[in-house]
Amino acid sequence: MPSEQGRELPTLALIGAGLFVRSQYIPRLRELAHLISLTCVWSRTEEAAKSILPLIKDFAPNAVAKWGSEGLKEIFQDTSIHGVAVVVAAQAQVEITLQALGAGKHVLQEKPASSNVSEALKALSVYASIKGSNAIGPMWAVAENYRFEPGLIEAARLVKEEIGEMMNVQVIAEAPMNSANPYFSTAWRQAFYGGFTMDMGVHYIAALRMVAGCDINKLAALSRHIDKTLPPPDNISVLFELKNGCNGVLIISMSASSRKMIWRVVGSEGTVQVERGIQDGYHGYLVTFYPSGKSERSSFYPFSGVQEELTVFAKDIANISFKGMQASEADVRSSPEEGARDVAVIEAILKSSFDNGAWVQVDCIP
Repeated sequence: MPSEQGRELPTLALIGAGLFVRSQYIPRLRELAHLISLTCVWSRTEEAAKSILPLIKDFAPNAVAKWGSEGLKEIFQDTSIHGVAVVVAAQAQVEITLQALGAGKHVLQEKPASSNVSEALKALSVYASIKGSNAIGPMWAVAENYRFEPGLIEAARLVKEEIGEMMNVQVIAEAPMNSANPYFSTAWRQAFYGGFTMDMGVHYIAALRMVAGCDINKLAALSRHIDKTLPPPDNISVLFELKNGCNGVLIISMSASSRKMIWRVVGSEGTVQVERGIQDGYHGYLVTFYPSGKSERSSFYPFSGVQEELTVFAKDIANISFKGMQASEADVRSSPEEGARDVAVIEAILKSSFDNGAWVQVDCIP
């Protein structure tokens, strides 16, 4: 079993060989080679699986490529593999995740947690039966890197401790999804229920729920379909009510030519704003606190959410595999329930917009 300086490392199989694997997972796993050992890469085709090996040979020289249904079965039957990262088309993620969990593998599944609430609830029920009375595992984590971003975490702290009574919440997400974006032509995203609004929208909802420190109770949404090269809807305006009684607005535009991402929470004793941007060449979040009657305070936090969530996943696997930690003790930010709650909000938005702005209660995920 792989080890570093006499310490056992958990082993990981990477399920998927697409753009996000190449741009995010491989660089982050290279940085985390001291915490987790990448031993296998899988894709649907032999060509795609083998194309990953040259990219990881510097930190995973003994990793092997597997492909197709037979390769997937071999991974699930390999007792030397502790966990898998499922990074495939969203329509297929839950099915593969449940297969892996059924084989006793710890799973990090990319977001969205599911295609819809019904699929999420069924998957959670299957997961509960897989775990049964086994408290050790397996662990199911859903990768939502926004919940691990230091800037958003700091904003949530300020909202909780500094702003007094929450009065309103504002979220603006202008995220140009045009032909210049590398994810634009991804076939599965074009065919996905809710399109890019579901795929990317769960990020904005995860941040909103975390920063506000509260879930959404009900909402009303109106949508438009402007850019016909994108799946509908691509522009949405939402009025929502939090469970604490506070109201807010959410604006999402996937066909905007500009780029803007802001979360703003106004309270009786101050306002907290998080804005995505660039400072000193680093992409990240500028967090500003506007205290009542005092000078504003700002801090910039470079992006590190993907690395943070993978670090936590690697440590949780090691603690479960080697130290007897229970799967239920894993970091709650990656729980499938949290991911399902994000999906539930986006699904409610889509339902309301299809019904001309009718108020919709957000499904409760236990």
